[in-house]
Amino acid sequence: MTTPAGSGTGFGSVSWWGLSPAVDLQAESPPVDPDSQADTEHGTPELNVLLLGSVDGRHLLRTLTRAALWPRRRFRFYVLENNMEAVARHMLIFSLALEDPEKMGLQERSETFLEVWGNALLRPSVAAFVRTQAGRLARLVPEPDRLAEQLPWLSLGALKFRERDALEAVFRFWAGGEKGPEAFPMSRLWDSRLRHYLGSRYDARRGVSDWDLHMKLHDRGARVIHTSEFRRWRDTGVAFELRDSSAYHVPNRTLASGRLLSHRGERVAARGYWGDIVTGPFVAFGIEADDETLLKTSNGQPIKTAGEITQHNVTELFREMAAWGRPRATQGDPAQVQGDADGSPEPAPVPESFTVHFLSLGSAQTLHHKSCYKGRFQLLYVACGMVHLLSPELGACVAPGGRLIVELAQFLVDLRQEQLQGFSTRVGELAQAAGFAPQPGARRSQTFARFYKAGDSAPSHKDPAVGSGTPPPEVLAPPLEATNPPPEDLTQPLEGGIPPSEPLKRPSVSGFTVGGFGSTHRESDPQTRESVPPETNSPIPNF
Repeated sequence: MTTPAGSGTGFGSVSWWGLSPAVDLQAESPPVDPDSQADTEHGTPELNVLLLGSVDGRHLLRTLTRAALWPRRRFRFYVLENNMEAVARHMLIFSLALEDPEKMGLQERSETFLEVWGNALLRPSVAAFVRTQAGRLARLVPEPDRLAEQLPWLSLGALKFRERDALEAVFRFWAGGEKGPEAFPMSRLWDSRLRHYLGSRYDARRGVSDWDLHMKLHDRGARVIHTSEFRRWRDTGVAFELRDSSAYHVPNRTLASGRLLSHRGERVAARGYWGDIVTGPFVAFGIEADDETLLKTSNGQPIKTAGEITQHNVTELFREMAAWGRPRATQGDPAQVQGDADGSPEPAPVPESFTVHFLSLGSAQTLHHKSCYKGRFQLLYVACGMVHLLSPELGACVAPGGRLIVELAQFLVDLRQEQLQGFSTRVGELAQAAGFAPQPGARRSQTFARFYKAGDSAPSHKDPAVGSGTPPPEVLAPPLEATNPPPEDLTQPLEGGIPPSEPLKRPSVSGFTVGGFGSTHRESDPQTRESVPPETNSPIPNF
């Protein structure tokens, strides 16, 4: 058994972090049109953004922290994920970002974020924070009035009741409803997943890791990822080691998710780690920086690692979030900053100026049936794992002249170059079928594909703040699905009441499957159906 290169199985079926750097969504959206976008209640233009599969909130946080560089707007983010665990992580991340600075210092918040977001194992103090916050959120979810009072930026009104129950169950599990590390033995699950992925190459895993890093990630633009930090993450799941390595031993329950598997002809719910084991969380905040000195090289080698750049970027991100409501010194191009008549900088937005709406799972193809969503959004963001949802029905939710930005799989190391090329081509075809055209005047990018909504209000000029461009459809062939059953010790029996997330079905294109890399196969195909190993001593086996 060899490494299933090109299959996409290393990415998994659940996304916990993005495969692209954080972007300012306001820079990607059409310019403000006061006549058509004014909010009659507040007299402030609105920006309505629909995000499919953004998973970790990085784009939202980046947009909010750079809001002072733009004319004042009220933000309405509509987030659609394919599992409730991702929704729960969004809520936890935003609760941490908006934590009172008097209760939690900047460095502590930044380090806590990095560990919860990107590490398989946590320090005891960070695990205690997760339990506390999860318990609080579990109590708030079933009480809409208290939720609106304590988290005014959050809206769960579009979720179904059973989805809210599932969300509460996720938080209960995080809070320690099932005691002991055996409820989620992360180290064993990680190693089992790695053994299944590498097969006979497991003993040479360091060589495989070095090859993937130097011959793929470095060649694709992530040269700042250092060999030592990448090896450590591949071996243990710990990407950001901010303390002594012995301090990381508590499983990170926020990376657990449920899945339905077939066992002796029956559907069995199992909990396991189904996320990324090949690329890592370094791309989202670790390969780009506003401070270009962090990207300098010496003797051809970067002077900073991806972990150090990530820590710097996240710290600055949280510093900006903590500074909301106070005037800030201008950054970047002064011409982009709107000041008062006396020249003083405009104050940054306050939390009430944005709302995060979580939409019901699987509602992407039905949003256009509701008048409140049809033609509502100025910007549509689609992650590479959700490209299969891009359709004319979804395109109907974007206003004429609106923009579409699609994340490409540039940093998915399982894909060969010809697959990347084919996937990009397919993205262009889906966008065109949905009513979009390549955005004119934008420079080429291998990370994002950019389009605009062809219609009555086609853009007559390029937004000067948009730095990267829309290539003509050219990059990305989706990966093949895995056909091997999960090995032993890969999952845990699901006993905590967390309904597993049903895998999304995708259209097949030229032998590949668009989106949801490595997801569970369709039940109608007996040759590729997920199966469970033979029965062990326990009535429900630990996979």
